[in-house]
Amino acid sequence: MHHCMSTLAEIPHEGYSRVAERLLAGGNRRFPFRLGFNRTDVVEFRMNSAEHMSISGIQDKISLKLIRGKLTPTEKDGEYILKPVPSADIPQFKSDVPANEHLTMQIASQIFAINTAINGCITFADGELAYITRRFDRLDGNRIGQEDFCQLSNRTEETRGRNYKYDGSYEEAGRILKHYCSAYPIEIEKLFARIVFNYVFSNGDAHLKNFSLFKSEFSDYILTPAYDLISTSLHFPNEARTALDLFDSFESDHFRENAFYGRPDFLKLAEIYGLNGERAARFLNQFSTTRDRVLDLIGRSFLSDRAKADFRARFTDRLRSIKAPFG
Repeated sequence: MHHCMSTLAEIPHEGYSRVAERLLAGGNRRFPFRLGFNRTDVVEFRMNSAEHMSISGIQDKISLKLIRGKLTPTEKDGEYILKPVPSADIPQFKSDVPANEHLTMQIASQIFAINTAINGCITFADGELAYITRRFDRLDGNRIGQEDFCQLSNRTEETRGRNYKYDGSYEEAGRILKHYCSAYPIEIEKLFARIVFNYVFSNGDAHLKNFSLFKSEFSDYILTPAYDLISTSLHFPNEARTALDLFDSFESDHFRENAFYGRPDFLKLAEIYGLNGERAARFLNQFSTTRDRVLDLIGRSFLSDRAKADFRARFTDRLRSIKAPFG
């Protein structure tokens, strides 16, 4: 048996399950599980099209189009984003970066019902693994209006300095959402869920550019599907436990005593957001009650054995800080 390169379910053949293939392809099209080029070609394509690429960031990611069952690099109107193993220096588990993002995204969607960008793993022609995600900012070939929380709060390198993405708090993120989102009572629960998820799965890079709003079919603004969910501390073990402070200025007894956030801090954040305390507590409890399902997905993932062990250990450690007393 093989594991689906998107859902990680057992399938009798290499590649994707039929359901996953249709989701990735966006309809009744064939979707390849192997590319016709290698990682070195990605670097060359980026160099040749650097002035025209619309995807920001320093990672060696490129935009792809699906044409007659073949994924082809493109400078515009791409349908997919491909992320290979980074060329930049990574302290540990560098070759596991694509599998890490894929696993973290699948845990979010399958176990915690977080709406995520459709994604999977794919191999280069030489067999090396890469991560691929279907773009959600396109509809019938047209771009959907979308702005991240930095744009919504007028944060740029010019206005806030080099670390502008990290210049803020999750408390402030709630205010940004409330200002622009008429469906705040619904969307704030989703934002809270993503913040807690990022904490439990050691994503220390969940900065303000990694939260965005776009226009729904009813022309109001809602959170986009979650993206860039990855256990960053797997690769950068000495990084901070969160990308942003939880609060503008509040400091809990738990934080003063332990120097890291815990269950009381997230319940306080929920209170500031105006969330029902019991609902917030139930969401926190989910991480413990679904522990075995998370461990099963880790075991099915494409991470190396050593990376799997590290991922499990970090997840288990974070669980301790958000568990209910005697939970």
